[in-house]
Amino acid sequence: MSKYPIRILQIVPNMQSGGLENFIMNIYKNIDRNLVQFDFLVHYNEEKFFDKEILAMGGKIYRFSLRNDNNLIKYIVQLNKFYKNHKEYRVIHCHMSSIGFINFLIAKKNKVSIRIAHSHNSATDKTLKGRVKRFMMLPYKYVSTINYACSPEAGKYLYGNRSFEFIPNAVDTDKFRFLIDDRNEIRRKYGIDKDTVVIGHIGRFNVQKNHDFLIDMFKKYNSINPNSKLILIGNGELYDNVKKKVEENNLKENVIFTGVIKETWKYYSAFDIFVLPSLFEGLPVVGVEAQCSGVKCLFADNITKEVKVTDLIDYLKLELDTWVNAICNIDLNYIRNDYYKIVKNTNFNIKTL
Repeated sequence: MSKYPIRILQIVPNMQSGGLENFIMNIYKNIDRNLVQFDFLVHYNEEKFFDKEILAMGGKIYRFSLRNDNNLIKYIVQLNKFYKNHKEYRVIHCHMSSIGFINFLIAKKNKVSIRIAHSHNSATDKTLKGRVKRFMMLPYKYVSTINYACSPEAGKYLYGNRSFEFIPNAVDTDKFRFLIDDRNEIRRKYGIDKDTVVIGHIGRFNVQKNHDFLIDMFKKYNSINPNSKLILIGNGELYDNVKKKVEENNLKENVIFTGVIKETWKYYSAFDIFVLPSLFEGLPVVGVEAQCSGVKCLFADNITKEVKVTDLIDYLKLELDTWVNAICNIDLNYIRNDYYKIVKNTNFNIKTL
């Protein structure tokens, strides 16, 4: 007879706030933790955004220093020792496609029978680092026993002709519904008039999210409509670069940096337009959240069409004039209240996933 709870080990870079991490936490908060419990194997020494919440829900966090010291030999030795000492983990769920095969090989050697791979992206950066990551992904699919993907494109990218299951990036649809009180609260917080056009973006500050394009686009739009603000939510390695670019373009008074925040659902209500000019995505959780709030969305045309479950999203080529014209032509007098009900009736509802 099985002993409960069954403990599943989630293998992640860390549990900072981002699409991947929010996806895991959405599931974690909605499972019966008397039956199934999540633990986390992370690759940084530092405490991150969700760590305290994980511990409060009964999860364990095991810290490895690979991303701090880049010592692969040390990592392999530590992993082998870990799986020898933790026979309770018969199921592991890896969200790191570049080093996943290393973890899975060692887990397989230590008789971990269920090894779940999960693809969260449909491409990598077109840099030397990105090409190395892509090369390291190739053996991953040969040591997994179950393959998941957040979109068909992400699945084909990582697994090729091998079979995989599409797992929607589901959210709590009620939580992200439009509320006028939330809109007024956030706008008051930043001194934003009710008539100001607010463009919002939520995402990690990295190459993938294409903040350079976003700032250039907003600069052009703001020159047409000075009564506009851009709110950027998140953090990351390019945070300082983006902030510098904003200052160099004299946009400091019109661009708001919030950092990483917990109550993102309130900000969607404050936005008039949500933009996602990413160079690539798997299936963006923020795209589902934004539709729940009934906010008009402009997405890069490389983003998977599976995320579009309402009439709110327009897909655009990554051309500045195209995006600026699209923003100028949006009729902002639209009714937002009931869009969360539409999303609730799709497979992006965490309550029915």
